[in-house]
Amino acid sequence: MYILLCSNGRYYTGSARDLKSRIQKHQTGKGANYTRKYRPIKLVYFEVFDRIDHAFIREKQIQRWTHKKKKALIQGNNKLLKNL
Repeated sequence: MYILLCSNGRYYTGSARDLKSRIQKHQTGKGANYTRKYRPIKLVYFEVFDRIDHAFIREKQIQRWTHKKKKALIQGNNKLLKNL
């Protein structure tokens, strides 16, 4: 599971088996439609899972979060994260 910062200042959350390859696809415009519009992108956070289905569940959880809560996660601000 990973979070990208797009050129428009918004976050994109995804999951992949091969993170390095997936980031390259996003950078070249062959990733998601959203990131294609807002390149360049920057990897700002990731979590490693043994199973892709667990990564996908976490991805969906984080996608429902506000920008502020995602930013707290990225910054490692657990106190703020718990209060949002």
